[in-house]
Amino acid sequence: MSITAYTNARLMDPASGLDEIGTLTVEDGRILAVGAAATTTGASHIVDCKGRVLAPGLVDMRAHQVDTDAAAAGGITTVVLQPDQTTVIDTDAPVERIRRRAKDYSSVRVYPMGAATKGMHGEEIAEIGQMQEAGAVAFTDCRRAIANAQVLRRLLEYANYFGALIVQFPEEGSLAASGVAHEGEVATRLGLAGVPVEAEVIQIERDARLAEMTDSRLHFALISSAAGVEAVRAAKKRGARVTAATAPHYLHLNENAVEGYRTFAKVSPPLRTEEDRKALIDGIKDGTIDVIVSDHDPRSEDVKRLPFAQASAGISAFETLLPLALAPVHAGSLDLMTVLKAMTFTPAKLLGLSSGTLNVGANADFVIFDPAKPWRVDRSAFLSKARNTPFDTLPVQGRVWRTIVAGKPVYTGEPS
Repeated sequence: MSITAYTNARLMDPASGLDEIGTLTVEDGRILAVGAAATTTGASHIVDCKGRVLAPGLVDMRAHQVDTDAAAAGGITTVVLQPDQTTVIDTDAPVERIRRRAKDYSSVRVYPMGAATKGMHGEEIAEIGQMQEAGAVAFTDCRRAIANAQVLRRLLEYANYFGALIVQFPEEGSLAASGVAHEGEVATRLGLAGVPVEAEVIQIERDARLAEMTDSRLHFALISSAAGVEAVRAAKKRGARVTAATAPHYLHLNENAVEGYRTFAKVSPPLRTEEDRKALIDGIKDGTIDVIVSDHDPRSEDVKRLPFAQASAGISAFETLLPLALAPVHAGSLDLMTVLKAMTFTPAKLLGLSSGTLNVGANADFVIFDPAKPWRVDRSAFLSKARNTPFDTLPVQGRVWRTIVAGKPVYTGEPS
C-alpha cells in the first residue's frame, strides 16, 4: 500500500492535547504516524501543508440534510443526520437505508439519529435497540421537545439499557407556541410573536432532574440563552449526566439580526440578546457547553422569502461552520484547541464514534485549514443544495484547504 505524508503541518489533536509542527502519514486509510518525530520514509506522495493546521475532521452532530459536497467543503468528515426526513427515521429500515446509501454514494461518513418516539409525536417510545443495532448513533425528536415527563423518564430508563444517548430540544412547547423571534424589544417593535427565554430554562431544568432521577445521559441540542447556560451549569454541578451544544450563529448574531424582517436570520430557537450571545461563548470556555454543531438546514428561497411569521427557520451552515466558530478565537475569547475539541473529539465521544482524533491507527479523517485566511462569505459560491444564510458578504477568517476521509481527499480548496 502507498503512503502519503502531510508535512510541515501544525498538528492539533484535542483528544491527546497534541499541538506541534510535524508530519502525519497515512497508509491504507488509517493514520500511520503523527508528530514532530514522524518521517516521510517510504512515502510515495508528500503534501507540504505550509504551516496550516491539521486537525481531526469535524464531527457535526446536527444536520438536517447530508449535503455531501458542502460538508466536505466545510471540513466536516462525519455528518449526523437528524430524523426529521421525509420519512421519519423511527425504525431500523430507514437507518439501514441511510447507512447503505452513505457508504455507496457519500464522500463523508454519515450516521443517522433515530427518532426518540414513534413519528416524533412524543407519545410512544421508538424501537431504540433495533435502530441502534442498525447504525443509529443517538435518539431525538429533533425540533420537538418530549413534553410528557413520564414518557421522557421511561425513555431515559430504556435508553440506559442500551447505553444510548437521548438528545432533547430545550424548548417548552406551550410557551414557545407560535413564537418566531426572541421575546424582547425587537420582536415587540416588529410585531412578531416571541419565544421567551423561560421556554428554554424550564425544559432544561425539568429534564436535567429526570436525567438525575434515572442516572441517564441526556444531551441538550441547541442552547441559545444565558439562562439556559446557567441551567446546564447548575445541573452539571449537581452531578447530572447532561451535556449541551450550541451553533455558531448563536455565537455570532443577536436578535438585531432579524431587523427589517430578515427571514434568513430566522432560526429555532431564535437569536437572543447580546448578553446571551456572550454567555454562550463563556459557556464554551468553561466547558458548560460541550459541542458546537452546524444545525445545517438548507431551505429554498420559496420557503425563506415569505412574511417573517410564515418563513421557515433554518440556515445553510456547513460551509460557514469553521470560520464562524473561529471568530471568538480571533477575538481572544476562546482558544483554538477548545473550539476544535467541541467540534471533533467531544461529539465523537458522545456518539461512541472512533473518529475525532489523530491517534495512530485511527481512520485518516482530518481537515487542513488556514485559521487566519481572510475571505468573504459568498452564498452564490456555496456547494450546498440551498443558500439560505444571513452571513452573505460577511468578512471572516479561517478557510478549509483540504478535507480527507479514509485517507482520500474529498475536498481540495485553492492551490498552494
